[in-house]
Amino acid sequence: MSKGSSITHFLLLPFADRRELQLWHFWLFLSIFLAALLGNGLIITSTACDQHLHTPMYFFLLNLSLLDLACISTTVPKSTANSLWDSRAISYTGCAAQLFFFLFFMSAEFYLLTVMSYDRYVAICKPLHYGSLLGSRACVHMAAAAWGAGFLTALLHTANTCSLPLCQGNAVEQFFCEIPQILKLSCSHSYLRAVGLVMLSFCLGLGCFVFIVSSYVQIFRAVLRIPSEQGRHKAFSTCLPHLAVLSLFVSTGNFAYWKPPSTSSPSLDLVVSVLYSVVPPAVNPLIYSLRNQELKDAVRKLLTGCVSAAIHCLLYPGKGFQCTS
Repeated sequence: MSKGSSITHFLLLPFADRRELQLWHFWLFLSIFLAALLGNGLIITSTACDQHLHTPMYFFLLNLSLLDLACISTTVPKSTANSLWDSRAISYTGCAAQLFFFLFFMSAEFYLLTVMSYDRYVAICKPLHYGSLLGSRACVHMAAAAWGAGFLTALLHTANTCSLPLCQGNAVEQFFCEIPQILKLSCSHSYLRAVGLVMLSFCLGLGCFVFIVSSYVQIFRAVLRIPSEQGRHKAFSTCLPHLAVLSLFVSTGNFAYWKPPSTSSPSLDLVVSVLYSVVPPAVNPLIYSLRNQELKDAVRKLLTGCVSAAIHCLLYPGKGFQCTS
């Protein structure tokens, strides 16, 4: 993508060639996007408005919802617009921006999930030190570190990828711009730097993964020692959603980036990319709300308050609209 290449736009992989299937893809992805917008929006609003949820765990959950919402907004709107208008094109600048922001939000989400595992470890294994280890300032610093590390990772990879000369055309075998597909378009002798950076990121990610696994080994040991069944249930209800989200994120993302070349195909790449870039932001709010009674109560309280205020506004117009939690 260096200045030496005359490429001004890229062609993204379409989901289908038939117009009926393109429209079906448009409505499907639009529904998923709206579901992600609603679910994550409810979590963000509930955790921000409900004083009972102003704790480190819900602060990190708010950040996770923000990242999920930003991540799906980076890829899905362009794909749905292309399906609606029967187009494949994305500009050079648009592709570079999509590559950067997708890496930024995905990397930050992984680092944030690592921080969230530490939060659960301290809450269950060192409850007496929870207030001192995870005060408001420490939580802000850890969340900022996750966002900052994601930004630096994305900046480094995007700058390196965009410096590669392209000599294999401009057809990207994916519905959005990502590193593996751009590397396929680069000259055979020029992509080694990018591969080296990917390996460096893999080592960093592996270190985070080992930390997460170690944290959960200690967590489950501590939970199994809790004598009260109610206590064990409460501990599992706060840990299992995070573990489910983490497993989905790590398994699909690693398969997408590290699958053997012999198993690669446009259709398989398309399915896997949907699993790790589109599905998690939509299902994460569902996973957390199903296992977390406090969050369900906060969302229910928020919706009840808004509905009551809307009804009051309709019955008594001119007296204002107030949506409280």
